[in-house]
Amino acid sequence: MRLAVNIDHFATLRQARKAAEPEPVLAALLAEQAGARGVVCHIRADRRHIRERDLRLLREAVKTKLNVEMAATEEMKAIALEIGPDVVSLVPERPEELTTEGGLKVTPRRKALAPHVAALAGAGIRTSVFIDTGLDEISAAREIGAYAVEINTGPYADAREGPERDRALEAVRRAAEHARRIGLEVHGGHSLDYRNVGPIAAIPEIEELSIGFAIVARAAIVGVERAVMDMLALFF
Repeated sequence: MRLAVNIDHFATLRQARKAAEPEPVLAALLAEQAGARGVVCHIRADRRHIRERDLRLLREAVKTKLNVEMAATEEMKAIALEIGPDVVSLVPERPEELTTEGGLKVTPRRKALAPHVAALAGAGIRTSVFIDTGLDEISAAREIGAYAVEINTGPYADAREGPERDRALEAVRRAAEHARRIGLEVHGGHSLDYRNVGPIAAIPEIEELSIGFAIVARAAIVGVERAVMDMLALFF
């Protein structure tokens, strides 16, 4: 199990005061030093946190894996081709949302998404898709050429403990099994924290978890390295 740390909210804090700090790139390097195996960030159309300047610096600095989340638009594809991240994660995006609210609907957009993925692949960039637990959608991600899916763990993380959460966990487990069966690398993420990550980390098909806000929130109190190491300790 690998941990990829999403650094968006270090940039959110910076942008709240239009300041120079905290520096997202420094947070990324500290996370790597503490054991993270990847750095994740989301460049949005409104540039509310991560900006092109951050991407350029991250591309120079990150030694593990740089995964840039973005919408499947021509503007974002051009940015990806310029920066050259290791992975592009395609996500849905709505201007009014606080955070990504669900997985990308791949099936109705297969004809448009397949050439998008092919263009990235031509530049040596692998594509992952942030996706809900529907098996048909996961199969569609494979059909468009994605190498991985990140299964949306939000419904599990947001559910009350008990039958509702148990059902959501089982849905993640079935989705992970299906994705692995059809040849996709399996990641997971969204709303995971120090209290709920354990059962997701125990799913053997999931190779990587992307976690951001919980780590950033703890880092505000104990520092980045301690926050990352505390999360990693829950994986094993």
